[in-house]
Amino acid sequence: MSNPETAITLEIAQFVSTLEFENFPQEAVRIAKRCILDGLGVILAGSNQDCTQAVLKTCQDMGNAGHSTAFGISPVKFPPAIAALVNGTAGHAMDWDDTQLSTSPDRIFGLLTHPTIPPLSASLALAESLPDVSGKDFLTAFLTGFEVECKIAEAIHPTHYKQGFHSSGTIGVFGSAMAAAKLLGLNTPQIRHTLGMAASMGSGIRVNFGTMTKPLHVGMASQNGVMAAFLARDGYEANLNALDGPWGFFQVQGGGFDLDRISGCLGNPYTIVDPGVSVKPYPCGSLTHPSMDAMLGLVVENDIQPDDLQEVVLYAGTNILNPIRYVTANDELEAKFCMPFLLAAIAISRKAGSKEFTKDFVLAPHVQSLMKRIRTQFDPEIEAKGWDKMRSRVEITLKDGSVLAREASGYRGGPDLPLSDEELQAKFHDCADDLLSPSIRQEIFATIASLDSLNDVRKLTKLAQTLP
Repeated sequence: MSNPETAITLEIAQFVSTLEFENFPQEAVRIAKRCILDGLGVILAGSNQDCTQAVLKTCQDMGNAGHSTAFGISPVKFPPAIAALVNGTAGHAMDWDDTQLSTSPDRIFGLLTHPTIPPLSASLALAESLPDVSGKDFLTAFLTGFEVECKIAEAIHPTHYKQGFHSSGTIGVFGSAMAAAKLLGLNTPQIRHTLGMAASMGSGIRVNFGTMTKPLHVGMASQNGVMAAFLARDGYEANLNALDGPWGFFQVQGGGFDLDRISGCLGNPYTIVDPGVSVKPYPCGSLTHPSMDAMLGLVVENDIQPDDLQEVVLYAGTNILNPIRYVTANDELEAKFCMPFLLAAIAISRKAGSKEFTKDFVLAPHVQSLMKRIRTQFDPEIEAKGWDKMRSRVEITLKDGSVLAREASGYRGGPDLPLSDEELQAKFHDCADDLLSPSIRQEIFATIASLDSLNDVRKLTKLAQTLP
């Protein structure tokens, strides 16, 4: 429990200030490279989304002198914090970024973060603006921010999410802040000040799910973490124990935290390794993915056509049904939180990728018609099993009266069923198809694979700006 005697702010600051690349196990470095490739891909994919373009225009109107790239079809240079804002928004714009895993049944998936984009956005921005950031320095900063972000999300009480906070915004800011602090070489007191400012800067509420503002939460987390680190570097001060005590972050935003989930746990083990991270196969909330895979299996194995469907019912608990709340989707943003649309897309296209998450596809008459034959239903037996896994059951009634059903089992993209390197690269190709030539994409794969031997990360950022 949080109380005035805890010293988590200090413990995090000491962990960050002393961490070296050699402290990370090779498995952490291997997975980090996969997360960086995936994160860069979804930033590129999200760069042309309406929400990112709106943020980009606003930032350009404020001026664009700087050294750090906002990636996309027309790369723009900004100061680091502004580049982090644009890239952070882009990285979450399609809801295609990776997800942190739970270690116990009471830590519902929504409580945990999309861990890669905030520390990656910060690290990319600073790597361009600082001289000679090596691949090892870059990986160290990214992994540092990733670890702190995940451990804070794991420790805070689930009340944080249940009462409406969006943790990828409220806690993602710590990932960005610690990655930036590491690249800036801040000392322990400066990192404590950075954490204090980040604690006041973290924001985002779930009412904005299904709108442009959800990805803005991650953009602001990315920007604010960089700002907090710069301010601390330049002498700005905050409470040195801002995570602790009755007015600290844990208590104010979560009603407390579990001390044994964070104290002594930083790097022990590294969350990126255990319990790991899930890379998304679909550009929508991860809570929906096992259900979509179950639907896909039924459709493909039984060669079901959309016109064959009389009714589809998705049975699940509140951990899925509450956030995935839209009964019908009117645009591509609502579609990400609308189970009838997601299952309809699978039935129609036998996939759900960038081409399905467009307004034209969502509003197509045959898509809207099929959504009306798909519904969700609360299942108390599934609810009673807990929230540590994304449990659901798909039942299809065909027009000939036959019924097919499948339990959602496992999560494709998670540690138990990870995307292969080929599947991960195929996702990157989908993300960057209109932005980077095939040869440049292959060079990016090779550069990230050898990132720990790279002398200057600007080689990677330059590649990501090369247009087809």
